[in-house]
Amino acid sequence: MTALRIAGVNHEFATVEGVREDVMELMLNMKEIILKSYTNQTQIGRLVATGPATVVAAQFDLPSEIEIVDRNQYVATLAEGAKLEMEFRVEKGKGYRAIDRSKEEATSLDFLQIDSIFMPVTKVNYSVEDIRSESGQARDRLLLEIWTNGSINPKEALSQAADMLVNLFNPLKDLNALESSGNFDDQEINQENQIPIEELQLSVRAYNCLKRAQINTVADLLDYSQEDLLEIKNFGQKSAEEVIEALQKRLGITLPQEKSK
Repeated sequence: MTALRIAGVNHEFATVEGVREDVMELMLNMKEIILKSYTNQTQIGRLVATGPATVVAAQFDLPSEIEIVDRNQYVATLAEGAKLEMEFRVEKGKGYRAIDRSKEEATSLDFLQIDSIFMPVTKVNYSVEDIRSESGQARDRLLLEIWTNGSINPKEALSQAADMLVNLFNPLKDLNALESSGNFDDQEINQENQIPIEELQLSVRAYNCLKRAQINTVADLLDYSQEDLLEIKNFGQKSAEEVIEALQKRLGITLPQEKSK
């Protein structure tokens, strides 16, 4: 889900009358909805709900190419007489896609962009066992455990990962040809740019403050010192300590006390 349009709303800091969640919380809830797409084309889904009601993903009106993984996933709570109308854009992608403000004017039509996470694999574990073949030769056996969010199954995930590895190493089959053509890719991939702040598992308050400050990835956070964090609106000492601790524990990153001059 990459963008959301709500009737009567033109920015993410608004509220919808009779809806318990504000627009920012609605966007967060919508981003948590896991969808499975059978097309590479952008699709539009819709929701119209009236209160009193607890709105869940099963109430979405979706194209036939889109499937909801968990139909009971929570969206919002509506009071008596409240009405929630919205449309949302569904796209396929890979990795993490941050909000691109430069494209907002051309693609908005009152759609609010959502920073999107296209990462169906949630956890992987592996182990290597020593075994012996029938002839008595010592061998290694690789055991993989793969967990996904349901949009693809573990076998599909493993197959796609294997394809990516094959494509990655294929150019190395003929190093002489690569050297003579000079066709080495010298670009360095900054992995930190691809880590969304959702991976830090922050409290809702700290997370919302960072999002409002347009801090979407760990790379964005690295532009801030510990003192800079305290200058973010509504971002107190407790939230700053939470972010600093999460960066250190999860990624081994320590923010400087103050920016170097």
